Amino acid sequence: MTILLRSVLLYGEGDPVDVLVDDGQIAEIGQGLDAPEGADVVECDGKVLLPGFVDLHTHLREPGREYAEDIETGSAAAALGGFTAVFAMANTDPVADSAVVTDHVWHRGQEVGLVDVHPVGAVTVGLKGTQLTEMGLMAAGVGKVRMFSDDGLCVDDPLVMRRALEYASGIGVLIAQHAEEPRLTVDAVAHEGPNAARLGLTGWPRSAEESIVARDAILARDAGARVHICHASTAGTVELVRWAKEQGISITAEVTPHHLLLDDALLESYDGRNRVTPPLREASDAVALRQALADGVIDCVATDHAPHAEHEKMCEFAVARPGMLGLQTALSVVVETMVRSGLMTWRDVARVMSEAPAAIVGLPDQGRPLEVGEPANLVVVDPEATWTVTGAELASRSDNTPFEAMELPATVTLTLLRGKVTARDGQSPPAGWSAATGESAQ
Repeated sequence: MTILLRSVLLYGEGDPVDVLVDDGQIAEIGQGLDAPEGADVVECDGKVLLPGFVDLHTHLREPGREYAEDIETGSAAAALGGFTAVFAMANTDPVADSAVVTDHVWHRGQEVGLVDVHPVGAVTVGLKGTQLTEMGLMAAGVGKVRMFSDDGLCVDDPLVMRRALEYASGIGVLIAQHAEEPRLTVDAVAHEGPNAARLGLTGWPRSAEESIVARDAILARDAGARVHICHASTAGTVELVRWAKEQGISITAEVTPHHLLLDDALLESYDGRNRVTPPLREASDAVALRQALADGVIDCVATDHAPHAEHEKMCEFAVARPGMLGLQTALSVVVETMVRSGLMTWRDVARVMSEAPAAIVGLPDQGRPLEVGEPANLVVVDPEATWTVTGAELASRSDNTPFEAMELPATVTLTLLRGKVTARDGQSPPAGWSAATGESAQ
């Protein structure tokens, strides 16, 4: 498939250029390029061109909870959000703790073909925190698992975590930790602070996260291993990650869009859509997270896209399942919090949503420069557009977005996966789309 993107701004910078995509690669970049015969010419009118986004933290629910989401609907949401690769967390049913499950997830992602779906393997069997999985077999399987996490649960036993880091270091994979000391979060449902106390909600202290971050940084140091901190949510975690990096410890961290924008003032409504793990913190934490992302202390943005059915969220706050949708709103929230505020440029957006996450897990064909010869994993963004979030209109099978009715900036107008159009003008897949060719079958 040959596509000519006419008049785009690479990284939102400089003068508009044309970009020719052919045979899955960027074939030519210049001004006034001629369109080859039969090429699909897309008039971009000065929109921003970025490398396709990579999400290190997605819950696609398949296998086991397809009523909330599956790989097909989650992939569609990802493509519409500008993503070309996502990492599907292991807390499925059955748990992705063997190559049988991780290979299934990989195959399903390939069948759907809208994004590269990379399975995340569990660190411990059944997510029980006691026995390590056969990480080597999963890494060597068809799915070639690059990252392991018990996300949703913390690997809280320090000896088990130490052994996991040692094992991972030996086979060249990454351990991603859900940092939560469970003895400090018994029955906790909201950030431990004045709002939770006033509303009668059991509090979740910052120390539950920060104590594990500090412990795992030290364990990674001694094991000579890499560790990745999932969904950093506190100012204290920022300082701990900063300290660890200054010591030369191989640590990376992600932040979610909802922790960049939202805070625990939303608890007032008792709306189950606002319950998430870790909880929405105070406004001062959000400010610290935004600055840390701009400074590079926090390496990347990850959505923690967590679909839930209506009956799991529209209930008492304390029994609502934690989690929020995030794939289709991620870019807009980053633009709202980071670009409009002047903390980041569009090139920085490429760094935290594409280049850094791809580098963290070693993806060879994602997060690549916008240069001739590079894979055409691309996203076109309209920076001037605005849209109003409506959960029922999102591609996910669920609609539990905390951004309901919020007007957000920037829209994705085109997503390409190795030169195949996977989302266009708000449709994914476009009408008549073929997973095999990326073209209309009509």
